[in-house]
Amino acid sequence: MTLSTTSHDTFVIVRTYDAPVATVFRAWADPKRKARWFAGSADALGNGYELDFTVGGREINRGGPPGGPVYTYAAQFRDIVVDRRIVYTYEMSADDSRLSVTVTTVEFREEGGGTELVLTEQGVFLDGHDTVAQREEGTRALLDSLAASLTGDEP
Repeated sequence: MTLSTTSHDTFVIVRTYDAPVATVFRAWADPKRKARWFAGSADALGNGYELDFTVGGREINRGGPPGGPVYTYAAQFRDIVVDRRIVYTYEMSADDSRLSVTVTTVEFREEGGGTELVLTEQGVFLDGHDTVAQREEGTRALLDSLAASLTGDEP
């Protein structure tokens, strides 16, 4: 018999970016900009990364080390208020094993000409495959990549 476990947890990350709210929001909404910081490069579009930034739209990111496993991030946008918030659900899997299911809210607030971003994740981590600490570490690294992408002169 296979052991089936769940672990529920939440984390919140607050970041301030030296860029206007519209610029930071666009980095989440525009497929080329999002692919640069989320999937590693704009070249990822069509090579395992897809983004349909609409309510009900999906975001997919697939990849992994040579020889596997293939990790898949599959999200669906539930609520989008331009320049204010994004709410989405996503699941992570490795090959055919579901690792977690998560609800994420990203809020954008003007902060002295820049942007305060508040990201809240509420997740259920399945069968010991993933932990909230691992997920938070990965999310912090992605938000660091977002910050780096905002300093470049993107088209």
